[in-house]
Amino acid sequence: MFTFTTANFDDIDGVLQLQERNLLRNIPLEKQSSGFVTTPFSEKQLNFVIQENGLFVVKQGENIVGYAFAASWDYFSQWAIFPYMVSRFPNLTFDNQVLTKEKTFQYGPICIAEMLRGTGLFQQLFETMRVGMSSNYPIGVTFINKINHRSFKAHTQKLKMTVIDKFSFNGNNYYGLAFNTNKSIL
Repeated sequence: MFTFTTANFDDIDGVLQLQERNLLRNIPLEKQSSGFVTTPFSEKQLNFVIQENGLFVVKQGENIVGYAFAASWDYFSQWAIFPYMVSRFPNLTFDNQVLTKEKTFQYGPICIAEMLRGTGLFQQLFETMRVGMSSNYPIGVTFINKINHRSFKAHTQKLKMTVIDKFSFNGNNYYGLAFNTNKSIL
């Protein structure tokens, strides 16, 4: 049985363990096509995002088998890529709206345990996050490394996200995507 919920402090160790198994730097090249996450979060960063109600998890019993981050641009500004993304907003639109920090939030990363990918947990966890963030923001924004084909396909086909931008940062190429928080994907 799976439980989808906003994370609490007791979930930190499970999130850190799942994160470690799925970080790009820890995955052999031949397994990277199965998906990966690139942003490592510390225990302190997890504590803060939990206080902001921006970490969502799926549990199988007591085990964390998936997580999704969502937070304000102020929270994510501690990583250089996010201020760069925000600097591009004046030239980007979604649903006929120019993007701003105030009406958008950063979604991601999202991670599902490898053995459970393709089971529908991804969509259900995303929906838990979408509903949790919808009262504060009408638009969610994320980015995907262009080499992460599985993630791009999942976000554009399963979650119906729209590509709004393509950019390069720190030697990597990315897609910028957006979604309406008031539209269910299930």
